Order: sequence, then C-alpha cells, then structure tokens
Amino acid sequence: MRHSEFWERMRIHLGAAYARSWAESQVMSDLGGRTASEALDAGVDPKTVWRAVHARLELPASER
Repeated sequence: MRHSEFWERMRIHLGAAYARSWAESQVMSDLGGRTASEALDAGVDPKTVWRAVHARLELPASER
C-alpha cells in the first residue's frame, strides 16, 4: 500500500477535514504507542498502519 492509498482510505472513512487530525491524535498500542502519523513518519509500512486504524475504527472486514 502506498501512502497516497492510506490517506485516501482515511479520507473515505473519516472525511477530508478530520482524517489528518485523527491520524495525529489517536495513539494506538498496535503501533507501539504511536499515532498513525508518527508511525508513518518512522517508516512503518502504510499497510501495517492501516490495519491498526482499521481495528481501532472497527471497520468491516471488507474495508481491510
């Protein structure tokens, strides 16, 4: 998954105005106590970050 696909999925599920804010504020244990933005900046694969976001948002399996 590319970063652009990750951010597109975030916009789809959270809206354009809220996606970045959410990614910068929600700390997730699945990402080692980092936010999605921090994890991406640290080089974590976007697919791994998306899986953590997916779980936190409790999205349907079809959205993985």
